[in-house]
Order: sequence, then structure tokens, then C-alpha cells
Amino acid sequence: MEAAGRWWRASMRTASMDVAQWEIADGDRNWSNRNTFGAAEGATSDDFKNPGYYDIMAEDISVLHVPNNLRLEHWNLSAILRYHTETHFLRLYGGNLFHMFTQYPVRYNVDSPSNRGPAIPIVYDHGDKESTKMLYGPNTRGEFEPGFITFRAINNERAAMAICSGVKPVRAYNTEHYCIGGGGYFHTDQCGDFPSFDWDRLGREQGRSASKEMTEAAVLLFYR
Repeated sequence: MEAAGRWWRASMRTASMDVAQWEIADGDRNWSNRNTFGAAEGATSDDFKNPGYYDIMAEDISVLHVPNNLRLEHWNLSAILRYHTETHFLRLYGGNLFHMFTQYPVRYNVDSPSNRGPAIPIVYDHGDKESTKMLYGPNTRGEFEPGFITFRAINNERAAMAICSGVKPVRAYNTEHYCIGGGGYFHTDQCGDFPSFDWDRLGREQGRSASKEMTEAAVLLFYR
């Protein structure tokens, strides 16, 4: 994929709603293991992770939120949110997300809500801080600061989420409503990679529910 004049290499997609692993502390550990699955061409309709996730030595990441079931050639233009980092932050964490999540495990009760992982400033390729806020529920918008990607967030019930896309939690720690990629046990009514995006009805953008656009989009991660 080319963005901002640079080539990025696909590594992972997440949008799973499988609840089978959410009663054990470690879950399926796909953020910190070498399991692979799926194909890049079908990454907006099924989960995808390739060996580049743990093999590539990278400096930055790019993230796309793409409506489900779109063909690969339409990803860039159809993304509802597209951004990248420019701080070379992966140098500090082993060169990729596999090594980062080894340092910051995504598992239940691993730490307190105030001890999240790093929050990295982002550069928008499509969207901005205001449009990012509007993708999440109105009752959550005072809990985070847009313009960042945050890793290993922990909510008040001690459940861990891998990524807060486009935002940095700053108060209240109800991160299940705006962070994704769960690992392990979740409180009742919180499950899957989008734990409580439908808290006040699916896709209604009311209360703590995220927008329909956000809930029905795949999240694609690329390295550079």
C-alpha cells in the first residue's frame, strides 16, 4: 500500500467478534504469538495476520479503517479513517508490534487502568481530530484525546485492549467503548475485538455506542 508517498507492508487485520476466548486471562494471544491466518485479499471480510507481523523490522505503522467486504483495490479511497506515525517509535519496542505486545501483554488483570502502554502521535492521511471523535459514542468523547494511537489500554474492570485507534485515553478508563483487540477475560456484555462498541444499541452513535461506520469497518495495520 502507498500512503503519504511511502510504501507500507500489510501485517494484520482485526474485526473478530468471536467470544470463545474471552473467559480466560490470556485469550488467544494473537497479539503476542506467531500464529498466522487469512489472506490479504480477503482482509476486510475475515481476520488476517501474516508472518510480517513478527518478522518485519519496522519503524512506523499505518492504520486504515475500511468498510467490511471491500476489495483490496478500493481500500485506500474508501477508508473512513487513515493515518500513520512518523516518530520511528517501533525502534524503542523491538521493531514491530509482536515485540511491543511481548513487553505490554494484552491480558486480563495485567496492570491498572492508569498503566497503559505508549500513546504515539499520528499524522492523518484521511480524517482529522474532530472526525475521529465523531466515530465514537457521544458519552465517551470526554474520556479520550484524539490524534494518537495508544497501545495496551486497560479498563476499569482490568480487561486489556491492544489498540485505541486515533485516540489516547485520559480519564474514566471506559476503554471498552473506543479501544479494540481484546485479550482474555471481559466483563459480561463486553466481548470480541470491539468489546462494547454497541453498548447503547449497535451502530446508533448514541450514549456509549460507536458509529455504524466504525463498528462495521475492518482495522488494517501496515508497517514501514
